[in-house]
Amino acid sequence: MQHEISLIGVPTDIGAGARGASMGPEALRVANLATVLEGQGLKVVDRGNLTGPPNPWAPPTEGYRHLEEVLAWNESLHHAVHAELVLGRLPIVLGGDHCLGLGSISAVARHCRTSGKQLRVLWLDAHADFNTAALTPSGNIHGMPVALLCGHGPARLTGIGGHTPAIEASQVRQIGIRSVDAGEKRLVHQAGLEVFDMRYIDEMGMRHTMEQALKGVDESTHLHVSFDVDFLDPEIAPGVGTTVPGGPTYREAQLCMEMIADTGRLASLDVMELNPALDVRNRTAELAVDLIESLFGKSTLMRKK
Repeated sequence: MQHEISLIGVPTDIGAGARGASMGPEALRVANLATVLEGQGLKVVDRGNLTGPPNPWAPPTEGYRHLEEVLAWNESLHHAVHAELVLGRLPIVLGGDHCLGLGSISAVARHCRTSGKQLRVLWLDAHADFNTAALTPSGNIHGMPVALLCGHGPARLTGIGGHTPAIEASQVRQIGIRSVDAGEKRLVHQAGLEVFDMRYIDEMGMRHTMEQALKGVDESTHLHVSFDVDFLDPEIAPGVGTTVPGGPTYREAQLCMEMIADTGRLASLDVMELNPALDVRNRTAELAVDLIESLFGKSTLMRKK
């Protein structure tokens, strides 16, 4: 695992249906993310926050809300993430809403194409985020990034980074899914996306789930984790705009993160949809930082491996 970390704040809720995710980067900083990572022996540089257009809070145009603004933020993020990867650093994107996965992951995919790495994306989320304008009346693009990355949507969004599609559905493993629209579900099945939903986790357990999701990850793999905080059960993580009951418990989430860390292949990370306006005394941000620490090596393991 790369030991030089770059924090990139992206303070926008441009793709969301509720305001507040724009405050997520500062909440993570208040929860001492950089200090915690340094405690794991990592060298951390905070690049500060990207800038972009304000949220006009306008209705959808041709099925997409704030397309121009979403494009601007994601192009900026794409270039920022790619620049860190070229330097050999591990970027952590502090969101911001999950439409930003478009800019982040398209940059990672671009880097993998030039470096010869095999890309594996772990999408930790309550939602599949595989909507299109034809499927969702809201037009909120934070429900569309995986579909856009796989080439479903307007060329201006699917072509960020100069390659359409940016990724193949076969490169994605979705974990913790429990809220999918009917039309979205059909599109997920058509695309062949590999989804480990909450029923799968309930039946098989988190250990087996992660073994399957990480199968084939080796020294040639660039492992990207896109962590939407609503992946977690809202009982332990209330500070998100789209809570869905029945998510992973604290221990299940810890095991998920620890097993990712065990691979030693984590090379980039998104932390998305943290909404301090809906949180309780920064509790969700502190939990997110705790889990990120586990992603980078903190372990409760007492027995010898």
